Amino acid sequence: MKVFKNLDNLPQFKNAVLTIGTFDGVHKGHQKLLDRIHNIAQSNGGESILVTFHPHPRFVLQPGNKELKLLNTLEEKIELLEAYGLDNLVVAPFSKAFSQLPALAYMKNFLVENFQPHTIVIGYDHHFGINRSGNIELLEEYAKVFNYQVEQITKETIEDIDVSSTKIRNALLSGDIETGEQLLGHPYKLSGYIIKGKQIGRTIGFPTANLQLNVDYKLIPKTGVYAVFAYLSGKRYQGMLNIGFRPTVEGNEKTIEVHIINFDQDIYGEEIQIQLVKRLRDEAKFANLNELKAQISRDKIEALNCLREDL
Repeated sequence: MKVFKNLDNLPQFKNAVLTIGTFDGVHKGHQKLLDRIHNIAQSNGGESILVTFHPHPRFVLQPGNKELKLLNTLEEKIELLEAYGLDNLVVAPFSKAFSQLPALAYMKNFLVENFQPHTIVIGYDHHFGINRSGNIELLEEYAKVFNYQVEQITKETIEDIDVSSTKIRNALLSGDIETGEQLLGHPYKLSGYIIKGKQIGRTIGFPTANLQLNVDYKLIPKTGVYAVFAYLSGKRYQGMLNIGFRPTVEGNEKTIEVHIINFDQDIYGEEIQIQLVKRLRDEAKFANLNELKAQISRDKIEALNCLREDL
């Protein structure tokens, strides 16, 4: 997959078959669109293209809104899209000025001039241009003028899949990792770097690595203890993840800590990716570190059982 982040350096695409959207999560509904543009491109000797935007439009249009949390960082989205067989990803910069483009100017100056599309495939509720004034009817009206074909993925098709980014967010925020993964069509992951913590886990035989997320807008699932796989330097390890405030040691800041099972290496500063498999329990406050250690030992047995089943 080729990735383009500068609209001034786009190549001449061959029979471009494109779709447009934020594609947060790259979930099963998105995958339906990707399959469709791939199939059309193959039948016409063309290239599939996804045009997405960065930053997310809502971060630009609602700069004070801290409530929106995304399922993917841009890097995670790129990794997923490549896995699903996309030929080209165009990451278009989003700005307030861009959001003010009239729908017709958006079609002519952005879509047609940059991509010369053979076919444009959109979801049933896709809108574009200032005040979301552009829609499928406008695309169809100008199809012959600009020499492209247009296809809409119907509402019935999307509803038949019964998936949305909102449903996935709600599942993860409630700790239902299995439902989140089922709706996504792939595991949910957290990506970041290992930073030093208070190293209390090391004193009870369960050293943990503190995860600092790459971005502050990434959705973090419900607090609690999880069975996870950890990916470091291309290798996969079994582990346990704690998301929460560490009440037993009077923690007052939310942390994300992973204990990698049967692992003892210095990994501070290294990049890590965590794949969540199952939520094991709520975070709890214990009377002392010995009780905490005993519970973590039980968590380890349960986590290993879950992870063996998931292999």
